[in-house]
Amino acid sequence: MKMTFYGHFVAGEDQESIQPLIRHNRAFGVSTILDYGVEEDLGSEEAEHREMESCTSAAERDGRGTNKLEKQYQAHRAFGDHRDGVISARTYFYANEAKCDSHMETLLRCIEALGAASDDGFLAIKLTLLGRPQFLQQFSDVLTKWRCFFHQMAAEQGQAGLAAMDTKLEVAVLQESIAKMSIASRAEIEDWFTAETLGVSGTVDLLDWSSLIDSRTKLSKHLMVPNAQTGQLEPLLSRFTEEEELQMTRMLQRMDVLAKKATEVGVRLMVDAEQTYFQPAISHLTLEMQRRFNVERPLIFSTHQCYLKDAYDNVTLDVELSRREGWCFGSKLVRGAYMAQERARAAEIGYEDPINPTYEATNAMYHRCLDHVLEELKHNAKAKVMVATHNEDSVRFTLRRMEELCLHPAGHQVYFGQLLGMCDQISFPLGQAGYPVYKYMPYGPVMDVLPYLSRRALENSSLMKGARRERQLLWLELLRRLRTGSVFHRLA
Repeated sequence: MKMTFYGHFVAGEDQESIQPLIRHNRAFGVSTILDYGVEEDLGSEEAEHREMESCTSAAERDGRGTNKLEKQYQAHRAFGDHRDGVISARTYFYANEAKCDSHMETLLRCIEALGAASDDGFLAIKLTLLGRPQFLQQFSDVLTKWRCFFHQMAAEQGQAGLAAMDTKLEVAVLQESIAKMSIASRAEIEDWFTAETLGVSGTVDLLDWSSLIDSRTKLSKHLMVPNAQTGQLEPLLSRFTEEEELQMTRMLQRMDVLAKKATEVGVRLMVDAEQTYFQPAISHLTLEMQRRFNVERPLIFSTHQCYLKDAYDNVTLDVELSRREGWCFGSKLVRGAYMAQERARAAEIGYEDPINPTYEATNAMYHRCLDHVLEELKHNAKAKVMVATHNEDSVRFTLRRMEELCLHPAGHQVYFGQLLGMCDQISFPLGQAGYPVYKYMPYGPVMDVLPYLSRRALENSSLMKGARRERQLLWLELLRRLRTGSVFHRLA
């Protein structure tokens, strides 16, 4: 395995064995995104049991409560093993808090090793590795309902269908609508929308609206939204048990420990995107980390999945938020790793498919999001983006736009990223031409990485397509050297 499949796609077994590859790639201008690739080798039944246990509240399990989450954010047994339909992304199942602490300690050692080997490395982290996913699902449901409530109000003001950053609600009309719902007293509602919190424009956009849900505003007792089916007002924030609140706090604490350690040794953290029923919460928590740690430079990078229909709204909102609050924007743009699973889940459970309808639509979305970020980089030297793609057209698009916008490679604002063992015909020429390039490097013991590698083996079609492309380029280079005689000169 080490000489074949494992050796091709995995950097090494531990923090020491990965060092030679890190140094070798660095010599060719290619840096490192370190990725702890260990997964438990669970059977399907055990994975399903763990998922249902970790994504269901204590009240539901005991029969003391009912699940009021939207269908998309409920745990469903048919999709309990969320490895199904996922090829290239690592997948984790919650065991207990001690296991999450163990994962954190491993990641801390990764940060130390990467800091010692490189001055510009990233560590990739998944939040489902650091805590109970029930919190992520419930919080995602909260955030989505609050955003839907905003769009409902926008429709009442004749602004249905506008892009997120173009939708602005008249404060006076909004206050009147909320007062009629008896969510809070008129005086309390007026306190929400003051010049101090919202400026003096007289309108509220989605960023203003989202800020009301932050813990800093102390409005949780008022957060009520109408149920889409019954029309009745319901509490937006579900009550957690004492143990569930403690688990939520521990997840946040683990994130904080990792970010502080990364700051100390000069390593950046890249928070990976996950399934849509986790992602709103993951994005929100990542933004909270960016507020705190991206003061001088982007230490924390978010991830935007451009196969999602709302990708452009999410990107533009995050860019605008970083401008308003004065922290440094940093994001990785990907197409996405969960398409087959997301489509099947939406069809089976009965909610709108969150994925763009076609491959072409996803490509257009990727370039649209990327173009918006590149325009921001032109005016903001501290903002950064990782163009994480194996698509040669997207790489060419990026290079062309960089030239048009005068974004020089030496400015280190635009990074390129590919998986270890794939698309070397993109990575290394870019690196040697002076562009910042990164290889996503999974590592871990052979037997512990096998679950991840076994799913990668299913990616034969795209893998072989890439391999054929690399072989074609190698033959062309060999023929060129044969014609010029450079091969024979070297042999002589």
